[in-house]
Amino acid sequence: MPHYSPLLVKPMREELTSIGFRELLTSQEVDAAMEDVKTDLTLVAVNAVTAAAAGMARPGVRLALANSSGAKVPDRLLTVLPGDDVEAVQTFFRHLPDFPPSDPSFFLFKDGEVVYYMPQYRIEGRDHMAVAADLSAAFAEFDE
Repeated sequence: MPHYSPLLVKPMREELTSIGFRELLTSQEVDAAMEDVKTDLTLVAVNAVTAAAAGMARPGVRLALANSSGAKVPDRLLTVLPGDDVEAVQTFFRHLPDFPPSDPSFFLFKDGEVVYYMPQYRIEGRDHMAVAADLSAAFAEFDE
C-alpha cells in the first residue's frame, strides 16, 4: 500500500515520465524489465519523495538527457518510486543483491550488467549540474 497521497507524488512521477521514463509499478513489470536490460543500454532512476530527488536527482537527469554532448542516451529509461511502489522497488533491489537500497539513485545497465551506479550519497549535497555532468559522462563512456 502506498505511503503517500497520489496527489503528492503525481508531479514527482510526471517529472520523469514526461521525459520518457517508464514507471515500473509491479513486481511483474520489474521482472520483465530486468530481462530487457540484457540487450539495451538502460537507465533506471530510483525516484524519491525527498529534497535530494526534487532539487538534484530529477533536474540532474533531465539536464543530462537533454544535453548529452552528442553521446547516445540510454535506449530505455525506467523508474521506480520507493515508499509508493513498495513491491516493485523490493523486486528491483532483489535483482541487485550487491547494491543496498538507496533513494534517490541511478543505475546504468549495459548488456545486463550495472556499469554505473550513483547512490544517494553521490546526489545529496551536490547541485543538479554536478549530477547531470556525472550522468552525461557515464552515458558517453558506455555509448558504443
